[in-house]
Amino acid sequence: MPLPGPNEAALYTGTLDCAKKTIAKEGIRGLYKGMGAPLCGVAPIFAISFYGFGLGKQLIRKTDDEQLTPLQLFAAGAFSGIFTTFIMAPGERIKCLLQIQQGDANLKYKGPTDCAKQLYKEGGIRSIYKGTCATLLRANFSFLFDQCNILLLDLSDIPASGMYFMTYECTKKWLSPADESLGLLPTIFAGGLAGIANWVVGMPPDVLKSRLQSAPEGTYKRGIRDVFVVLMKEEGPKALYKGCTPVMLRAFPANAACFLGFEIAMNFLNLVLPNL
Repeated sequence: MPLPGPNEAALYTGTLDCAKKTIAKEGIRGLYKGMGAPLCGVAPIFAISFYGFGLGKQLIRKTDDEQLTPLQLFAAGAFSGIFTTFIMAPGERIKCLLQIQQGDANLKYKGPTDCAKQLYKEGGIRSIYKGTCATLLRANFSFLFDQCNILLLDLSDIPASGMYFMTYECTKKWLSPADESLGLLPTIFAGGLAGIANWVVGMPPDVLKSRLQSAPEGTYKRGIRDVFVVLMKEEGPKALYKGCTPVMLRAFPANAACFLGFEIAMNFLNLVLPNL
């Protein structure tokens, strides 16, 4: 949403107003704008994420029956965030660009494929992966990636993923101290709580990532650092949680469903392939 000028009203006064205006102008489909790109990656992203968490736990454990501490669970969850970013970043970039189109007659991008083609034509693979640094911030490393503008890859999914899996595992232990299988409602509760914890940590870097990925080329020459400086100067720290309401409304049911699906899949695999 563009910042209002002097004596101008904001485009949206809040979540409900944004939903009403979007539906009025673009219909229900407007609420699902940009869905195609992340939808293509959601299955491998979650598969890799859960695999990374399992691998992280194996690397940390000294024995098979060792009970990990919350800090160790956080580290294992953070480890999983490294693997998903390179699948997630292009989809997030395309999604952001499609979402900010206001439904005008002459749209710049006709869809995810057209958006990817235009980005590649404008700036090559670097343009498609713009915001990878920030996506990896919703994850706490830094390293060089060729000598250009993509200098910092602040891995943001790493702390968010750590909080995600740690919250789920700790809530599971709290609800079932004897390590028994959780029922339907406890699994939903633990998964939903994990989603909220994930976004409490991941929301600020996600805001920075979205600003960077949706900005015209050349707006932020130093990448995520410039986004942060401009945002603090113009809007203040509260802007890091802008859009928090719809994200939190989505976080609980979406992640409750995610972990429920995971537990059902694991139970099924243990039943049909017990020795795998």
